[in-house]
Amino acid sequence: MTLDIDWARGELARFLELTELYRPPDPPGVMVLSSSLSNRGSQSDIIASAHVVEKILDRVLPHWKTEVPSKRNENVNRWCQHREAAQRADAALQRDAEIRERLGDNAPQLSAATMHPWVWQGARALWQSGHFREAVTAAARKVNAETQNKVERRDLSETKLFQNAFSLTPPKDGEHRLRLMEDDGGDTFRSIHRGAMAFAEGCYAGIRNPNSHEDGLPELSEHEALEQLAAFSVLARWVDKSAVSQPS
Repeated sequence: MTLDIDWARGELARFLELTELYRPPDPPGVMVLSSSLSNRGSQSDIIASAHVVEKILDRVLPHWKTEVPSKRNENVNRWCQHREAAQRADAALQRDAEIRERLGDNAPQLSAATMHPWVWQGARALWQSGHFREAVTAAARKVNAETQNKVERRDLSETKLFQNAFSLTPPKDGEHRLRLMEDDGGDTFRSIHRGAMAFAEGCYAGIRNPNSHEDGLPELSEHEALEQLAAFSVLARWVDKSAVSQPS
């Protein structure tokens, strides 16, 4: 699912309208020396609008909370940071399609927010603070935990867990299997489940383990981290859609 740009820009415009700044008139006979400004809209309407706008900002400007200055919130108006971020996001949305077209890069784009919920739920908080390597590790832990829940295993984790879950041997007491298709005795059944085992091993041995255990590694670029999240998203979808096979 892609972002509805027209809807998002409409929500941003509404928020900017509600938070328009103005200086209220001084009381009769009194001169108020203050840098503080008021908003045109009511605080209740602004807060309701901000709830939606923050979600849009998280998608369009993932690091807006740290990259957009917030110092004017204290001495001018509490919504100054939100207003500047909304203006930046609106400009980005307005020009994004044009820039991709003009630069000849109109390829499909991948968003972390559209990945499997297990992956994005695990990664989101760390991702939005720029800790991309830790975000991938958190996503890997979430996928592992959900898989343990599905097959009711706590004694195995990561590579061994997936090897057991996707094993071609029939299920037995205490060892449920995950089945992406019914066992018809054919090559496709064997290939799919061997592939799932190998893919899971690659995700945990090649991505999760280095990210977690290698000290001093440089921070991942956002693009590389996104690719790694996508790998865990594929694995999460396989697990999520698998049927649990139990012994007869």
